[in-house]
Amino acid sequence: MHIINDFLIGLGWSATLAWWADFTLLSLILLATAWLLRIFVQFVLIRLFHRIAASTKTTIDDSLIANKFPRNLSRFTPYFFLSACVGLWANDNSTIENWLHALLDVFAVFITIITLRSLLRTLKQELQRRAQFKDKPIESYIQVVMIFLWGIGLLLTFSILSGKDLVYFFTGLGALSAVILLVFKDTILGFVASIQIAANDLVRIGDWITMESYGADGSVIEINLSTIKVQNFDNTITTVPTYKLLSSSIKNWRGMSESEGRRIKRPLYIRASSVRFLSNEALVGITQLERFKAIVQEKKSEIAAYNEALKTDTSIPLNGRNLTNIGLFRSYIETYLEQHPSINQNLTVMCRQLAPTPNGIPLEIYAFTSDKAWKNHEMISADIFDHILASASFFHLKLFEFEQQANA
Repeated sequence: MHIINDFLIGLGWSATLAWWADFTLLSLILLATAWLLRIFVQFVLIRLFHRIAASTKTTIDDSLIANKFPRNLSRFTPYFFLSACVGLWANDNSTIENWLHALLDVFAVFITIITLRSLLRTLKQELQRRAQFKDKPIESYIQVVMIFLWGIGLLLTFSILSGKDLVYFFTGLGALSAVILLVFKDTILGFVASIQIAANDLVRIGDWITMESYGADGSVIEINLSTIKVQNFDNTITTVPTYKLLSSSIKNWRGMSESEGRRIKRPLYIRASSVRFLSNEALVGITQLERFKAIVQEKKSEIAAYNEALKTDTSIPLNGRNLTNIGLFRSYIETYLEQHPSINQNLTVMCRQLAPTPNGIPLEIYAFTSDKAWKNHEMISADIFDHILASASFFHLKLFEFEQQANA
């Protein structure tokens, strides 16, 4: 019996009330001591880890500190201290002693899980620092391991508190499998999707993706078990369920980023009524273009030789072959693009005529800029079209635009 217990009984307290008073006071003393011991050990461990981190060049010790591994490790101090004091703490009551052991074992399960979580987060950070893992969905696998650990921890808790064997609870999981599948449907789908995404290299962290159905258009900043986070270009964050990447339409711009250029694919519309054959007088100004002079002369000579061979009456333009302003303009655009310093000449460079539309005849520019940075690409594109739009009138062509009808 404890001295306090005897003292209270001597004052006339009942044995039961004196026992509970003694147990409560002792509990407060032991818990306060355990807390102070934990604070002391935590201080020592943190100082020790900081010294180790300062004396080494590796980053793993810094990650352990950042993820509170020393702090979580110090939580084992109260467990070991209180476990050693259970006999004294229970005051010869076997039922209370069994419950104290059970509660301390549950506490040990909890602190073991959170300590392992610190180690897993440290592992994730260390892997993401390596180039070969930087764009991999490591977070998904860490979350799967944590779900497994928490599941085992929950079963261990039930086993400790109920006194039943762990196998009993695993057997019961079979009967609850339908409920488990329903509750963890998204988690299971996300896990399977994460494996397929990683195995097929569909999406990496840092990829620019577009998913119109979810309003996502930006860079992937995180891939985890349940969601993929996309930082849009207006700095908003869009979250997309991980498994939707396999069932929904997605555009990944990684191919563009890894290629040698960024595409320009844009039409300008020529008014059909301005298209005509070019007379020799109309060609005078065009033949003075330095970058285009040789090409015009070559085309003139080729057409003249063709018409002469067929003895064509060239007084009527429809006879034989003749130069048209739209054809010459299309050739000029290609020549201009082929000589442009910001266009990658190793990739396709083309100006093609598409089928006429109610808005005019489309001339589509198809080329790739060497600079793939968004802003620079747009500036180069704008400069090219500034020049082309201004050049159209030199070839006696008019661009299409809607004209507002005058009121009658």
